[in-house]
Amino acid sequence: MKKITAAGLNLHYGTFHALIDVSLGIEPNKITAMIGPSGCGKSTLLRVFNRMNDAIEGVRVAGNVELDGENILAYRDDEAIDILRRKVGMVFQRPNPFPLSVFENVAFGMRIHKLARGRELEDRVAESLKAVLLWDALKDKLKRSALSLTLEQRQRLCIARLIAVTPDVILLDEPCSSLDPVATLKIEELMLELKKRYTIIIVTHNMAQAARVSDETGFMLLGRLVEFGETSRIFTAPQAKETEEYITGRYG
Repeated sequence: MKKITAAGLNLHYGTFHALIDVSLGIEPNKITAMIGPSGCGKSTLLRVFNRMNDAIEGVRVAGNVELDGENILAYRDDEAIDILRRKVGMVFQRPNPFPLSVFENVAFGMRIHKLARGRELEDRVAESLKAVLLWDALKDKLKRSALSLTLEQRQRLCIARLIAVTPDVILLDEPCSSLDPVATLKIEELMLELKKRYTIIIVTHNMAQAARVSDETGFMLLGRLVEFGETSRIFTAPQAKETEEYITGRYG
């Protein structure tokens, strides 16, 4: 069973048709990369999966998007959408830790959702930091401001903050765009480890990154999903001319 499916998905920002008849299926415990030129709808599609576009005035969405077989576009009350955003969490382009300690950054979501307290809270903070390979470096610095960390550590911390609330799906919107090549490779290694426990969808402009880490890739152009399939096939034998032109650098 697919983890996420979209069928006939359309999204408008006012009069602008941002997503046009998008249909795809996301496999569980795999990394799916969405590629394409700027403004093609990649990040918009990502934000559909946890209803983040709802905050934008004038947005209209039609079609069907299911998480584990349940249509998330049918949710109307705030509680259901809050639960969805716990299940489908997002990490943004630039690391955005809160101006709090390392510990309180990871504990924040658990406190808000009343998921843990006391010793259990401490244990879950430690588990989350271990999952993103930060525990050894920060276990004696949990009271330090998160803003004092390196960019790579901040991004790892943001992922730890997300997985602390036990999501099913992790959305990564250009998570390495502000990192140097060495830090980028470390985050990619982390993604490969995390997919054992989570379904991951990544938006990236980095073709080499998509080829390295993803199991499946979708190419978007002008709001349409031009092609979707196994990454190895997309990069070696694309079916659409537009896909070939993009991945070979002749377009976008």
